[in-house]
Amino acid sequence: MPGGGRGPGRAARGLYAITPDTADTGALLAQVEPVLPCATWLQYRNKQAGPDLRREQALALLGACRAHGVPLIVNDDWRLAADIGADGAHLGENDGALREARAALGPDAILGASCYDSLALAREAVAAGADYVAFGAFFPTTTKATTRRATVALLREAAGLGVPRVAIGGITVDNAPSLVAAGADLAAVVGAVFGAADPAAAARAFRAAFFPPHTRDG
Repeated sequence: MPGGGRGPGRAARGLYAITPDTADTGALLAQVEPVLPCATWLQYRNKQAGPDLRREQALALLGACRAHGVPLIVNDDWRLAADIGADGAHLGENDGALREARAALGPDAILGASCYDSLALAREAVAAGADYVAFGAFFPTTTKATTRRATVALLREAAGLGVPRVAIGGITVDNAPSLVAAGADLAAVVGAVFGAADPAAAARAFRAAFFPPHTRDG
C-alpha cells in the first residue's frame, strides 16, 4: 500500500464523531459516551483548550473509547496522540509533516489528513503515510471558518486512492446519504450529533445512512 500504515483506518466506514469544544471534561464525557455505541471513530478536537486541558480531556476520552471499542483520534497534535497512546491523529495542512507523524506513531496508528477540495493534496497525503483523506466543507458550516468547498465529484475521483474518504462540513442526517452514494466512507460530524436534542438518536441515524437496517455491517 502506498506510504500508509496497516491499521484499522484502511477499512473504516460509518460515523466519524468529532467532539464539541468545552472546557468541562465531565460535561464532555457526558456528551460523548451515549454516542460511542454508534460511532466508528471519535476525534478529539478542542481549538480553545490549552495543553494541560487537552491532555486531560484526551485521556478521559481515551478511557471511554476503550470501553466501547472505538478508536480515538487526536486532531492537530500527533505528539499528544503518541504521548497518551491514542489510536491515531488527524493533521491539517499546518499541523506538521505526515511522514514525521507516521514515523512517531508507528504503522498501526490511524493517520488522517485534511485535503479540503484538492485531489492533489490527497494523493500527496497517501504517499506520505495517510490512512484516510478528508474532503470538505461540502455544505455551509458554523464549526470552523472555511473558504474551500468540496464536491461530490471529488469523492468519486478519489476512489482510486485506495483509502477511506471522509466527508466533512455541514453534514446532516438529511444530506449524508448523497455523500455516501458518491463514495464517502465516513461522515465527520460535530453539530448534527452533539448539537442535536438527542445525540444518541442522531448517531444512530448517521450510522443507518451507511448501514441501512436491511443490510449487514459485519
